[in-house]
Amino acid sequence: MLQRYDERNADIRYWINGVLRHRDEPGLSPFDSVVQGGDAVWEGLRLYQGKIFGLYEHLARLRRSAKALGFADIPADDVIVAALRETLHANAMTDGVHVRLTLTRGVKVTSGMDPRLNRAGGTLIVLAEFKAPVYDTSGLRLVTASVRRPGPDVLDPKIHHNNLINSILAKLEANVAGADDALMLDGRGFVAETNATHLFAVGGEALFTPYAMACPEGITRQTVLDLAARHGIPAVVRDVSLPEMYAADEVFCTGTMGEIAAVTEIDGRPIGAGAVGPLTSRIAAIYREHAAANGVAVS
Repeated sequence: MLQRYDERNADIRYWINGVLRHRDEPGLSPFDSVVQGGDAVWEGLRLYQGKIFGLYEHLARLRRSAKALGFADIPADDVIVAALRETLHANAMTDGVHVRLTLTRGVKVTSGMDPRLNRAGGTLIVLAEFKAPVYDTSGLRLVTASVRRPGPDVLDPKIHHNNLINSILAKLEANVAGADDALMLDGRGFVAETNATHLFAVGGEALFTPYAMACPEGITRQTVLDLAARHGIPAVVRDVSLPEMYAADEVFCTGTMGEIAAVTEIDGRPIGAGAVGPLTSRIAAIYREHAAANGVAVS
């Protein structure tokens, strides 16, 4: 699975600390903390008909992550919303858009790891692209990566940080295997997530999904759990083993960039009938309708 380039993004402008720049115009200092050590936090947002779904939930997670990393300068929500609005307006974007929102610790006075070298305040970056949900809706093929997801004793996934090498290594394994993405286990051997999304499985008429101990607390994941409760679909959060995923009637993944996407094969084993299942299709439709109707107007 390789994302497709959208020609409409050839001349987009991104926002960095109050300045809009063409995508080809450099704007990030080599002394910025995200360059020096991946010292930044980020969120992915999706725009539906001029509205961003889950905007304030994403901003709250961004703020929690920045506080956990001890950032001294965290912009207020209204500052970030104004930057989002300015970026979307500059690019004439109203629908079918994904936004990558990044907050770094800022520029250092000299290269180095020590946060005391940061004396200029944070760097806020808003990158918006025309981008439809990125996954093939006919079903994804996963392989289990040898790379494990770290738990809170190593690098707590509650911090939604920019240090993504762990997931990139897993994605490399998936690419070599000819799969769409990698399924990742936690340090105990239970299912955590994929390299980019959360996972749900279907057994009978019920959903089950792994604990968010070795993966971030997903906004889309929580929305699916909330919508399942609202629509009378039983759902449980628990440890999930890899054989349980193999034996599931259906599997799907969730995330802002890809919404809800079916998984039809894991490690060469077909899931259920090897096609998109009825409950996955139902939940995907419920989610899309909910997300489109419940966003915060920004454009």
